[in-house]
Amino acid sequence: MVFIMLLLFCLTACGNAGISEKEEETPNAGVSEPEESESLTQEEEMQNSGTDGSADAEEQEVNMNTKTLVVYFSCTGTTEPLAEYAAESLGADLYEIIPEEPYTEEDLAYYTNGRADKEQNDPSVRPAISGSVENMEVYDTVVLGYPIWHGQAPRIISTFLESYDFSGKTIVPFCTSHSSGIGSSASDLHSLCPDSVKWLDGKRFGGGTSKEEIEGWLRGIGIL
Repeated sequence: MVFIMLLLFCLTACGNAGISEKEEETPNAGVSEPEESESLTQEEEMQNSGTDGSADAEEQEVNMNTKTLVVYFSCTGTTEPLAEYAAESLGADLYEIIPEEPYTEEDLAYYTNGRADKEQNDPSVRPAISGSVENMEVYDTVVLGYPIWHGQAPRIISTFLESYDFSGKTIVPFCTSHSSGIGSSASDLHSLCPDSVKWLDGKRFGGGTSKEEIEGWLRGIGIL
C-alpha cells in the first residue's frame, strides 16, 4: 500500500510539472504574432508614404529639367535656332521675347533713322514685351540670346532684365551678328540686375551655327 501511494504521488507530481512547462511555453510561443503583425503594418506604411524613393526621384528629375531657362529675342530668325539648340542640349525651358509692337523691315533698316536706330540711340527706351515668364523664381540659370544692334543688345533686352528679380541667379549671354563681337553688349547689361547676379562670359555666333558648336560652348563654360 505504501508503495502504491508513493507511485501515485510521483505520477501526480510529474503531471503537474508537465502542465507547468506547457503553461510557460505558451506565452513565449505567442510573442511572435504581434511582432509579425507590427512588421507588416510598418511595411504598409512605407509603401503608402512612398518612402521607396520613387516620388523623390521624380521630383528631383522635374527640378533638374526646369532649373535652366533659355530666353531669346529674334526678329529675323537668326537667334532663334541657336536658342533652341541650347534648350534642347540643356533640357531647359524656352521663352521667346515677343515685342508688343512687332518690328517691321523698315524699323530694322540701319541708318535710316527708323525705329531701331532711334531706340539704340536712347538708352532709356524700354520697348514693351508681350507676355511674361511664369515662375521665374524656379530658375537658377538663364541663358540669354539676342542679336547685335549697333554694337549693343536691343533695348527690349533691357526691358526683360528689369522685369524680374534675378538675385542670386546665373545669367549666360550670347549674341548673333554678321561680324560684330559680343563686345560690351553683355557687360552693359550688368547694371540692370542686382549685384548678386553671376554673369558668365558670353559669346558671339554667326548665322547657321550648328548645334554641336552651341554644345561645345555650353560645355566650355561648365553648364552642360
